[in-house]
Amino acid sequence: MLKMPALLLSLSAAVLATQPAMAQSSKAPVAQPIATSCPVVLKHTFKRLQDDAPQDLCQYAGKVVLVVNTASYCGYTKQYTGLEELYAKYGSRGLVVLGFPSNDFGNQEPGTSQEIADFCFNTYGVKFPMFAKSSVIGTAANPLHANLTQLTGQAPKWNFAKYLIDRNGKVVAFFPSKVAPEDPQLVGKIEQTLAL
Repeated sequence: MLKMPALLLSLSAAVLATQPAMAQSSKAPVAQPIATSCPVVLKHTFKRLQDDAPQDLCQYAGKVVLVVNTASYCGYTKQYTGLEELYAKYGSRGLVVLGFPSNDFGNQEPGTSQEIADFCFNTYGVKFPMFAKSSVIGTAANPLHANLTQLTGQAPKWNFAKYLIDRNGKVVAFFPSKVAPEDPQLVGKIEQTLAL
């Protein structure tokens, strides 16, 4: 009879010891999609605007990406404010805005990389990633924009055209320049894509 309480005590101790592990395993997993590999659309390297340091776009794998061709002297240049607000508001949920200055339209981006970087930061407080000036249309288009144009059948027709890419690297929307960053159509699509 003395052996039975000792056995019960051991079994109770064993059950208690496993409870924390069981409690941890019963927690609902957090829905946070993680890209296991870099999607083809992001397999490009570009020089960073501020210092020409090479940047592999694969670092944004698993994020929702908004690609925008920009210019400093355009009627749409004020969209920098809205783009930065999107980046600040949704960055913690996985949105990244990628800016690609281009002089393709109306010679509205004539400056050097340093001049463009200074303008973006000093005038609009831009903190989202920006890349060295490149072409976004035609045979001279940078490889990302050439790929985006091919995938969507939509090339930028002016500065501040926008492509939205989901966490798996699928282009889910194209927005022309006139669609501002705060436009409900764009914001709604971003929120919908972030929720997937």
